[in-house]
Amino acid sequence: MQRSMAKALMDRLVKPAALALTIAGLPLAADARTDRPDLFVDVSGVVPDAVFDVRYFSTDNFVGTRVDGYGAARCFLTRPAAEALVKVAAEAKKKGLGLRIFDCYRPARAVAHFARWASDLRDEKTKPTYYPDVAKKDLFAEGYIAARSGHSRGSTLDLTLFDLATRRDIDMGTPFDLFSPRSWPDSAAVTATQRANRRLLAGLMSENGFKPFDKEWWHFTLKDEPFPDTYFDFPIE
Repeated sequence: MQRSMAKALMDRLVKPAALALTIAGLPLAADARTDRPDLFVDVSGVVPDAVFDVRYFSTDNFVGTRVDGYGAARCFLTRPAAEALVKVAAEAKKKGLGLRIFDCYRPARAVAHFARWASDLRDEKTKPTYYPDVAKKDLFAEGYIAARSGHSRGSTLDLTLFDLATRRDIDMGTPFDLFSPRSWPDSAAVTATQRANRRLLAGLMSENGFKPFDKEWWHFTLKDEPFPDTYFDFPIE
């Protein structure tokens, strides 16, 4: 019994440290560009009717604190992605719907912040809200946290739809950033109506040049992104 308890204690102490060392060896932000190219635009200037609920500027996120690199509640995208999003917003408006945007361009330093948070297995304050169905130590292996993010290339965003008349979000079955199989776009764990709502969003995005992510119903990337191999680290200000 004492031996098993000792092993459990060592696991709690050693595994977080080992994970932190692993993360330290990954190319997080060191080789990312810190300049903001002219091709990046503030989305509020081209989709003024969108609601910008930038979660990583707030404490209402899985880290539980404002994330590194988010100095303002602004949304930047490459111009091609922003122009495609204008078309999405126009089509959504015809259906009485608007866009609520949670995240757009994400600095590489923010991704590094996520990695540091994921390496601290003792900090599980946000587990009940954001990852009740998965162990924190498995967030990397299961693809919910990564050493690099497509968001840092500037043509990926996270969003949902809301009813323009009531201002209420359309029911997608799970909240944004729930790390769970329930958040997979075609999850059978949500109702048929909720899946239909996800497909409505995916259809609007796909018809206007975006591709989905198989683990997050809210996540879309421009198919012909202008910086497919370049990651940026300029702060959001």
